[in-house]
Amino acid sequence: MTATPPPAPQETTRFPCPQCGADYRFAPAQGKLICDHCGHEEATEQGDRAAAITELDFRAALAERLPAAEVMETRATTCPNCAAHVVFDGDTHATECAFCATPVVVDTGTHRQIKPRAVLPFQLAEPAAHDAMNDWLGGLWFAPNGLQNYARKGRKMDGIYVPYWTYDADTKSSYHGERGTVYYVTETVMRDGKAEQRRVQKIRWRPASGRVARWFDDILVLASKALPKKYTDALQPWDLSALEPYSPEFLAGFQAEGYTVELTEGYEEARAHMDRVIRRDVAFDIGGDRQRIHNVQTAVSDVTFKHILLPVWLAAYKYRGKSYRFVVNGQTGRVQGERPYSTWKIAFAVACAALAAAAFGYIIAQNQ
Repeated sequence: MTATPPPAPQETTRFPCPQCGADYRFAPAQGKLICDHCGHEEATEQGDRAAAITELDFRAALAERLPAAEVMETRATTCPNCAAHVVFDGDTHATECAFCATPVVVDTGTHRQIKPRAVLPFQLAEPAAHDAMNDWLGGLWFAPNGLQNYARKGRKMDGIYVPYWTYDADTKSSYHGERGTVYYVTETVMRDGKAEQRRVQKIRWRPASGRVARWFDDILVLASKALPKKYTDALQPWDLSALEPYSPEFLAGFQAEGYTVELTEGYEEARAHMDRVIRRDVAFDIGGDRQRIHNVQTAVSDVTFKHILLPVWLAAYKYRGKSYRFVVNGQTGRVQGERPYSTWKIAFAVACAALAAAAFGYIIAQNQ
């Protein structure tokens, strides 16, 4: 069994130690930059969080009217195998995609991307993330022992800052529908020649209409296609109140992926989320015992957004020709991943169940 490299489509951010020249790394437990070579420490700069983490105007971004300071140009290409957004530094022209080890070559042009506005620093160190993954694997009854053992002894997990969009919006909706009131009637039916009475539920419907309003704050949308969305979505919740204004120091020793879900594509997902919440609001506003919603008209205004980076520990292992990826929330330690199954464990469990059923049947037969 061999390990496949975990995702890291962007170069690791490096900060040289002023004492020895080795690379700093950001230590989540201390909240500082630490040099593993000489032990020198340096505090990260803490700015005014409220002032620095401001929203950007969505319409201005669509019209390409964002301030120049909010946009950067990168040399990048998309991995042809896993769609990771691989970002190159000025002297690099070819590398391997760390998501899947596929060779990639930079194209000749540059790409304009919106800069990260905020970052949620890692709060969970790698050993704690590794322990959380091992505990999760240990709780899977039918996971192969070989995979569990290799994961416990395997290479370190990699810390990845994964890109997300957040969206804010003000919505006002008008609706038409029906409010249902449940009532019961007694009916007489004939059964086997005898009259029987039964209580029957019915619903009385009346027209309903009205208006609802809701302010949406920080709708979170994954801006990466390199990791399975069902796993990254399951890492929630994130405490976004702990976001810090973006500073490259937080990325020291970690890796960050460029976004591959564009701003407008992310907004479509956010808008679908808004619609689901608004329909729940409408159903509550209609009231009654049952609700029918015929139509909802929503006006959306004051749409703003942020590009943020959230911390994920990731490991990928290959077992009997199949790759398994595990992700750990770098803030809470919540684990998700591709569930492996052991054929012989399942067969053994089925055989034991069959033997238990046969023994139970034998005991019943003897007692009769």
